[in-house]
Amino acid sequence: MSKPEVIAENEIFRAEKLELGPFGTNAYIVICRATGESVLVDAPADAGAILERLKETSPRYILLTHGHPDHTGALAEVHAALAVPLAAHPADSGTLPVKPDLALIDGDTVECGRLKLAVLHTPGHTPGSLCFRAGRMILAGDTIFPGGPGKTWSPAGLEQIIRSITAKIFTLPDDTPLFPGHGGPTTAGKEKELYRAFASCPRDPGLCGDVTWQ
Repeated sequence: MSKPEVIAENEIFRAEKLELGPFGTNAYIVICRATGESVLVDAPADAGAILERLKETSPRYILLTHGHPDHTGALAEVHAALAVPLAAHPADSGTLPVKPDLALIDGDTVECGRLKLAVLHTPGHTPGSLCFRAGRMILAGDTIFPGGPGKTWSPAGLEQIIRSITAKIFTLPDDTPLFPGHGGPTTAGKEKELYRAFASCPRDPGLCGDVTWQ
């Protein structure tokens, strides 16, 4: 069972990561310090581990970065146990094992105690991919990873995810921490620098899949 790892904290919130399931998918729990209220971002696997950690908090929402099974494997069990609203982008709702209670779109805000999470729509990996901004940090789902974008299935998908990243992520301060759906963190500035080299080189018109900036 994965042990929670504290990834960020300040006077408003504490954020933790659980790495779960066969694909090492990250679930994030963000807790308001003043009220103890929490949000869960993604429910990959091992519902017991997620629910055990949430017992120390007052859950308010389950938020989804996107609808792929490696991010939703424990969703039905966790949603039934918590009985709190499930929120996702409408474009991914049809792929989910549970019907969302709330539709999130770009520019929305999710409130949890004194904590406010900004919703960024970043399509490309899936049509309804979302990132969530809490304080300075971004919970990025599979939109961006250290060294490259999330996987795409067509050249048009790669172009779309690059537009999402350049418009929504690379416009943030360089020291903005990015916490992806798998693996460890990076920063907006580090990825922006790598992307500049990628963008300056000729690109195969059929490029897609697991692309890296280098």
